[in-house]
Amino acid sequence: MLTIGLIREGKTPADNRVALTPTQCKWILKNSNNVQVLVQSSPTRCFTDKEYKSAGVTVTDDLSSCDVLFGIKEVPVDELIHGKTYLFFSHTKKAQAHNRKLMHAMIEKKITLIDYECLTHDDGQRIIGFGFFAGVVGAHNGMMAFGNRTGAFKLGRVGDVRDYRQLIHTYFGLKLPKIKIAITGSGRVAHGLLEIMNLLGVNEVEPFDYLHRQYEYPVYVHLKGRDLYERKDDGTYNRDNFHEHPEEYKCSFAPFVKQSDILLNGVYWDKTIPSLFSLDEFRNASFKIKTIADITNDTGGSIPINIGDSTIAEPVYGVDKITLQKTAPYLPGSVDVMAVGNLPNELPRDASRYFGEQLIKYVLEDLVQGGSSILERATMLKAGVLTEEYSYLKEYAGV
Repeated sequence: MLTIGLIREGKTPADNRVALTPTQCKWILKNSNNVQVLVQSSPTRCFTDKEYKSAGVTVTDDLSSCDVLFGIKEVPVDELIHGKTYLFFSHTKKAQAHNRKLMHAMIEKKITLIDYECLTHDDGQRIIGFGFFAGVVGAHNGMMAFGNRTGAFKLGRVGDVRDYRQLIHTYFGLKLPKIKIAITGSGRVAHGLLEIMNLLGVNEVEPFDYLHRQYEYPVYVHLKGRDLYERKDDGTYNRDNFHEHPEEYKCSFAPFVKQSDILLNGVYWDKTIPSLFSLDEFRNASFKIKTIADITNDTGGSIPINIGDSTIAEPVYGVDKITLQKTAPYLPGSVDVMAVGNLPNELPRDASRYFGEQLIKYVLEDLVQGGSSILERATMLKAGVLTEEYSYLKEYAGV
């Protein structure tokens, strides 16, 4: 018998998503004789304790009897249970400094950590994540910010609607001006961005036409790796080579900053990958972009004027084009940045449902059976010891 526990989110600000919905828990209990599910009571979760109880799931404060604990965001150090197996987004894979104490605590408490971000198919494709709904909410917020800046149209807040279906209804009859929107990335986030473009009736055009033609209606261009990066020596692009040696590439996004009104950024980034534009390009008068929704959201990353997270309550800030200092949004002489780190929290029930479906489809059976290559690749710590795949984190982990 495998006992799964859904932990109460303890990170501040609170996260209201969950790994498995009440309906999904009910399905597991009905279809798996050897799986038990416990849910830790929570006043802030997007599904209430009552909804879990109505689905026949035990709600409790004590999860010490559980074998595997599912969370979403980082678990506070003082809430970690010694010797348990956890699945959550630890945000330690890139040696993130702000989570170093968490890594040390998990080692000390002999935790086995399976990180959602590291769950991949054999070809390296990520299995699970909230990226699609991050893209949906990020695209909406970016469009909303541009409407607020220009007064050309009005979009409400995602958090004011109950779910995704209701959000779609808010787009009916909305007429957009003739604007150009650049979309970057090729993963789940990009799929969410494209979904909103289609719902808003924005037409896709090819990169060459986007750069050389003007349109009487709103258009977008979808830029993937091949469109964004090229080798410094011969101008070519090879996906595998790029991911192995990104430092040998330069970014070729520069022409698009002169033609775009809005940038919706969903491209993967780490510190060896060049930014989409430089600060000098940003300061130049030819930089036309007025609104940037940075769904990737790495401070000083692919968007060098991302100077820190915004919040769901106040999703947009300005960056002054001369001083590079943060300002209020929608001011002359600034560019607006939307850099919310927990975008799917604005559609938490839909996002949780989508996440849980992937978890059941690709991960649950492997957990019940006691392991798989998928789980092995995603196991960063085993009983408090760094696994071989993540041995590059030894200095970060203090071992």
